[in-house]
Amino acid sequence: MSVQTIAVLGARSLGKGIACAAALGGYRTILEDMSAATLDRGLAWIRDSLEKAVARGEMTPRARDAALGRVSTMRTVEDACREAHLVIEALPEEMELKIEIFTLLGKFARPGAIFASTAESLSVTEMASVTVCEDRCVGMRFSAPLAEAKRLEIVRGRETSEETVAACREVGQRMGMNVVVVRESPAGRQTPSR
Repeated sequence: MSVQTIAVLGARSLGKGIACAAALGGYRTILEDMSAATLDRGLAWIRDSLEKAVARGEMTPRARDAALGRVSTMRTVEDACREAHLVIEALPEEMELKIEIFTLLGKFARPGAIFASTAESLSVTEMASVTVCEDRCVGMRFSAPLAEAKRLEIVRGRETSEETVAACREVGQRMGMNVVVVRESPAGRQTPSR
């Protein structure tokens, strides 16, 4: 399973950080938000972050321009997920909203796409249950602040496949994250996974 395009749903603090990391990792990145103003602020933040990295000597202007060139925006989940190989939702911690998003992804995402949730305390297995692709549903928990913490916890749901975990691990590594894989436990706590 090869990921080339990543859609990030939600352009607020976590979403814009994930989109920036994805673009820096070399992925074509689609940042989605229903609010044009939130999208504009998200893009401005990404530009500013990359400018600061250039000023600190952490990247070249050419690398900055290449990363910015990989980012585009969309205003609907349906449009954002059509071309993505991996869709990462970075929306508020509400199960009803997450289930609504996973239902939309099941209808509109490209065949074979991976659906990931950034939920901290909600069950990815429950979200996956509304899809016909439970094996391609996973949790991706980014530590905050993303730019400093550099930690990604991949949460394996009950049906998450090895192929899905491997693809998400590669994405995390290309984003410059320290990746840890855990298994979702019935009590909502995570346990280390092999």
